[in-house]
Amino acid sequence: MPLLNTLATPYAEALLQVTNARNESEDVANQCKELLALWDSSDSLRDAMTSPVLEPTAKKKALEQLLSEQIKPSLLNLLKVLADRQRLTAFDAVMGRYLELYRESRNISLAHVRTAKALTDTQKASLTTKVQSMVGSGSVEIDLTIDPTLIGGFVINVGSQVIDASLSGQVRRLGLSLAKAS
Repeated sequence: MPLLNTLATPYAEALLQVTNARNESEDVANQCKELLALWDSSDSLRDAMTSPVLEPTAKKKALEQLLSEQIKPSLLNLLKVLADRQRLTAFDAVMGRYLELYRESRNISLAHVRTAKALTDTQKASLTTKVQSMVGSGSVEIDLTIDPTLIGGFVINVGSQVIDASLSGQVRRLGLSLAKAS
């Protein structure tokens, strides 16, 4: 287990226990996803929260002012604990680990899907159904990203399985076949 995961796991497990007891695990999982997106998109937030110059009390006050209305108290309390212990540098690892543990406890598979362009709701529903049949049991959560380098089609990663139905993948496979034939 990597060092950051070793640090993140106890915090994530504790949060999952609390949220399970309060029947708010699904809400907190969705809030974790939103916070991770905010963390990734806001350099100023990330820099302020990981700065060794700012005191933990200032970080906690900022977190409370920014997030108290948007997130569950259990999640806010975890963030305050991370601030107190100077562990906000592991914020994304803790949130990610919580999501992993949440999915494991609910038998939810995470499918990373890259598409050449944005999908319609009908296409998303069809894709989810196909990925669900590929996975078999449990439910599926789709992590969708747009990758114009695919030219067309999509690539699905679920665990160790990869389905490459992209035009760039087809061109690559055709090139390999031609290279072997000559």
